[in-house]
Amino acid sequence: MTESIRIIIIDDHPLFRAGVAHSLGVEPDFTVIGQAENGEDGIDLAKSLRPDVVMLDVSMPGIDGIATAARIAAALPETRIIMLTVSENEDSLMAALKAGAHGYVLKGVSSIELRAIIRRVAGGEAYVTPLLAGKMLTELSRPSGPAYLEELTKREVEVLELLSQGLANREIGERLHLAEKTIKHHISGILQKLQVRSRTEAAIIALKHAAPQR
Repeated sequence: MTESIRIIIIDDHPLFRAGVAHSLGVEPDFTVIGQAENGEDGIDLAKSLRPDVVMLDVSMPGIDGIATAARIAAALPETRIIMLTVSENEDSLMAALKAGAHGYVLKGVSSIELRAIIRRVAGGEAYVTPLLAGKMLTELSRPSGPAYLEELTKREVEVLELLSQGLANREIGERLHLAEKTIKHHISGILQKLQVRSRTEAAIIALKHAAPQR
């Protein structure tokens, strides 16, 4: 039997926390092992329980969600971090990803979608709410990107664009009619050319700049 995904929820709204915990708790592959109402308590709880996934809001009293995410990411590099927030602010998104968050989800998401996103992020994927990702691509795209984007092949540009939309390797392969192993190879090449260490960092670059066309 597959081990359940151990989750901590950090949010200053108790009713919202309880609702999310209940929604996740009905699934056999999720276990909510702790809750906290602020960043400071959340950091201590995460260090103590070492969860698989931490879900937290961006706006909280005291230590905000961005600073909380950064401290948890530094202390627990294996823990996956998902921001669950009402904030559609692009600066908040970029700051969260740079702080170490692996996912950025708006609170209007349905329970079914949220559970699917958690499974993907827990499995190693990065995720940004498509609506917000699309808005950033529209507003932040430029005629040309940094010089290192010019090194990408046409196929790598296609893979990077789909990666920035939050698609998993299998989904990218289906879109491009390529094997998942081939997609992994392309992503490795993208990370090397962009001089970044993770899919999340590559997605940040894709969202900030229009990929060059070839």
